[in-house]
Amino acid sequence: MRAPGYVASFDSSTAMLRATAGFLRGEDFPVLGTVPRRLAPVMPAVGAAVNALPGRMRELVYARSGAKEAIPPEKLGDVRAEDVARWTLDAYPKRRYPAAAMGSSNGALVHLWCALGIPWLPQTFLIPVRHPGIHPDEPREDMEWGRRHAPALLEANPELSLHNMHDANQDRLMIRHMSYFRVKRLRLGLTYERFLEEKIVRGGTIFLVECRRRWPTTRVAVRHVFQHGAPGGATEEEFLRGGERVEEYLRRYGSHRRRWDPPEPDGESPEAEWGFERALGEDAERFARERGYRLRHVVFGDPDDPGPFVADLYRTWYRERGLPTDWLLVESFALLEPYWALRTGSVPYWTTFNTERSLASVEAYLDGAEPYDEIRAMLFSHGVESVGLPSIERWRALRSGW
Repeated sequence: MRAPGYVASFDSSTAMLRATAGFLRGEDFPVLGTVPRRLAPVMPAVGAAVNALPGRMRELVYARSGAKEAIPPEKLGDVRAEDVARWTLDAYPKRRYPAAAMGSSNGALVHLWCALGIPWLPQTFLIPVRHPGIHPDEPREDMEWGRRHAPALLEANPELSLHNMHDANQDRLMIRHMSYFRVKRLRLGLTYERFLEEKIVRGGTIFLVECRRRWPTTRVAVRHVFQHGAPGGATEEEFLRGGERVEEYLRRYGSHRRRWDPPEPDGESPEAEWGFERALGEDAERFARERGYRLRHVVFGDPDDPGPFVADLYRTWYRERGLPTDWLLVESFALLEPYWALRTGSVPYWTTFNTERSLASVEAYLDGAEPYDEIRAMLFSHGVESVGLPSIERWRALRSGW
């Protein structure tokens, strides 16, 4: 089953779904699963050609490639959460499983689900919506534009909440042409329930993946919030009040602003991309109680938190099997590869992004771990020299510093 045309392929939940499902089918995850497998061999040449372009031309290619996935706002009423659920579950092999995971996206935990041989059902997915050219440094305009167009989506999908996310730091190139409409399931729905009943053995376990990361938001409607900024290089305070790093960043990109002027937050919500909306957990608890399944909560505060645990788990697993344990594979965002990590005996350490915060998490892990003989890294590029982005030299120093 093909993905519904309104689901972004460049999002974390889509990539992690495809990586997990591919592993359970005995397949790897080339080119983030975004192109047909037959075209994967030519993609290195395509990437080299793009990298050879001048900087501003590369940014244009990046932005235009993402813009092709955006849907016109008049199509929002066609979105159906149950269609997305059917596509999600169609990706997995048709067999019985001892357990299933459900909830927040997390690349480290993808490796855990693959090790356990179980499917993961995402709560969140991204709908990129084409807009008429809102400037990335004008978040209020994006919020008001979303206010006009969101009702069609929400009226057609009472089981969803909408987080209109606007991040002019890391997503600067993409939001030139689109608004990020991230939606979260508030209840299981018939498709998820049917899958759990038919594919999870009676008395099996449902793991609820609950990332407790929250972010300041502005309430737009009952199931609709606006989120300015996101976890990454810039802090919540920098998104709200600015600062030297923000001023220098905006000047570098020729912006008419020296700080952002977002709508004033009136509360906090689960973070748009990573956070877990508790309403789904309550519905899962009801389902498990009624159908006789065990429920276990996998709770953590930040997307980077599970990285050390999963790395240590794999290292212990390799050691118990008499395999080498001195190869480390550092992954970031959608650049993850559970199939080849296992086939090569690499210890996977997933990070949210290639930012200073994620680099610091890797450095802290290495400070407390047994030395590795070889460290390799796959660093996701969002195409922007954003606030909080360390130099490639600092990442390369991992190979010599530990």
